[in-house]
Formats: sequence, structure tokens, C-alpha cells
Amino acid sequence: MKKKGIRDAYGEALLKLGGEREDIVVLDADVSGSTKSALFGGKFPERFFNVGISEANMAGMAAGMALMGKIPFINTFAVFMMLRAGDPIRSLIAYQKLNVKICGAYSGLSDSYDGASHHGNKDIAFFRTIPNMTVICPCDGVETEKAVRECLNIEGPVYLRLSRAEMPIIFDENYQFQIGKGAVLREGKDISIVATGLMVHKALEAAEILEKEGINAKVVNMHTIKPIDRKLIIDCAKDTGAIVTAEEHSIYGGLYGAVTEVLAGECPVISGRVGIEDTFTESGDYDNLLQKYGLSTEKIIYEVREVINKKKGE
Repeated sequence: MKKKGIRDAYGEALLKLGGEREDIVVLDADVSGSTKSALFGGKFPERFFNVGISEANMAGMAAGMALMGKIPFINTFAVFMMLRAGDPIRSLIAYQKLNVKICGAYSGLSDSYDGASHHGNKDIAFFRTIPNMTVICPCDGVETEKAVRECLNIEGPVYLRLSRAEMPIIFDENYQFQIGKGAVLREGKDISIVATGLMVHKALEAAEILEKEGINAKVVNMHTIKPIDRKLIIDCAKDTGAIVTAEEHSIYGGLYGAVTEVLAGECPVISGRVGIEDTFTESGDYDNLLQKYGLSTEKIIYEVREVINKKKGE
């Protein structure tokens, strides 16, 4: 299966947009080789600003540029975007609904060997609680490029959750990406698996295996966490009577929280979750970390079986 790095797709998309829009400026906190914003910087140095290891200043500078009519894309690792730039993002950018695109690279466990200090597994929870914020988590290179382009159609702050990892290509170039609208990738009647980011292709793999056991699973790509596609979630609940979410994020405050908040008020059904348990993670090989913390096809299958049994009353 063909793969492409999410950060590579992002960097290439940003470079293309730079040639189309002179109002785009890019800021990076001294990790442009990692975030791939360096591609833009190499082509448009007059619109590229390396602020150094100064994430809060980067967000403040972006706020000022947005007030002058520019469209800033700010870049650093997801964990530092949340913890170090979080104050000015909340107080300056979001409060004034400024047109800044916030690009959190190396999300989840994808900065694998740098350990807990660099793992961004709580960023969805943080950014989706901020008023005026849109939160997007693409699942492959095609969706990443389309998300980068589409976020320009929103007048206000957008958090793009980007991974270091290569992910299987799921979509072709004809894929229609729409912010706030999830996509059903596989129909099913017994249970719905709602996934985001890396876990989307694992959900598709799980559904194929479950089919052989007689479990017919619907698979949904929920690329936009905020605003969440409420109608699709409710439809899934009504159609299948059970939902399992899957995300490369803490079990608290992320996709599972967003989905079950809708279910609780609109259509309560039995639900399950696949995510990182309430623990600090450790450094190591990325694939090994995914297995250790239960971010696997096998864990999705296990959780689906558990929820199906509860649905049957067993």
C-alpha cells in the first residue's frame, strides 16, 4: 500500500499555496526542517520567519500579522503549540477570532524517541475547548493537502493536527474534503467505528477482519473534531446502535469525548473507545509504541467485540 508522510504532504501544500497567495506568511519555532515549513521558507524567504525556540512569541507575532491582513501559518510540535504557545493562542488569536492557521506537527506518539516531553497526545482536548477554534486531524497525504487548502476558506483560527508518520493513502485526488463533515468509508449495520488521523486506516483493517467473523462494521473518518459532524454521529447511532471511537490521543477530551457528548444529548447508545490510557508515555520505536499503548488494529477489534457483546446483553 502506498504511503506518504503527513508532514511532507503539509509542506508541499503550503509551498503550493505560497505561490498562489501573497498574503500567506509562515512562522516556525526553529523546527522548520521537521515541520517541513522549510519548503516554503526556501521559496519565499521574505515571507518566512524563524522565531527561534520562542513559541509564545511566534503566536503573538502571528496575531499582529493577522491584524495587518496577512494569513499566518505558525509551526512547531503539537505538544509545544499547546503548552508553550497556548496562552497567546487563546488570549490573542482565538479571543479576537484572528485568521491564524495553527499547525501542530509530530502529534500523538509520532515523535517517538523523544518520549513523554515531546508526545502530543492531549492537544485535541486543549484546542477543542477554545472558542472560535476549528480542529482538523487528517488521515492521509491527500486529505492533508486538501485540509491545508480548505482551511483558508475559514475566517478565523484553525488547528491542523499533523503527524510525522507516513500513513497509507486512502483517498484519490477526486476526494471531496469538507470541514465539519465526516465521511463514511465503509457501510455497516452492526456497529460504527468512528476514527480520526492514523487510526482511520487501522479501523478499515479491523472492519475487514471483523467481517469474516460476521460483524458488519461501518467505518467513519471524522477528520474534523470541531465542529463535529453531529448529524453523522446521530445517524450512526440510530443505524447501528453502538459506536467505538479510535484516536491517537488520550482517552480524555479528544474524539471519544466529542462523540459521546453528542450521543449523551441526542441518541445514547453503548460506546467504546480506543486511545492512550491515562499515563505518561515513553520513548521508543513508533510502531512498538503504538502497540504498547493499544493503538492497533487488534485493539479496535477487541473493543468492537466487547461493545457488540454489551449490545447483545451478554
